[in-house]
Amino acid sequence: MVKVDTSKRGGRKVVFTCCADAGAEIFVAGSFNDWDPNFTQMKYDSESGKFVSEIKLAPGTYEYKFVVNGVWGLDSDNDNVSANDFGTLNSVFEVI
Repeated sequence: MVKVDTSKRGGRKVVFTCCADAGAEIFVAGSFNDWDPNFTQMKYDSESGKFVSEIKLAPGTYEYKFVVNGVWGLDSDNDNVSANDFGTLNSVFEVI
């Protein structure tokens, strides 16, 4: 899931959340970090039982995937997808 805080000037705070077992290793990779599967690590939040990562992004449209224990996958909470050059799909969100 992606939530965008549109109340801030400059970069907007974008919050990614992903459900997985507490012992998982999860990263978010996308067009905002050159698709680096090891750059933006998500941290487990014991209160929500989800993995969370916050980043600031300029307005625009972004594509991403979660990398859970080395396996790339879509955000199951985001139905907005786009085909990529590898014949699979990427999750998509927009920062306004």
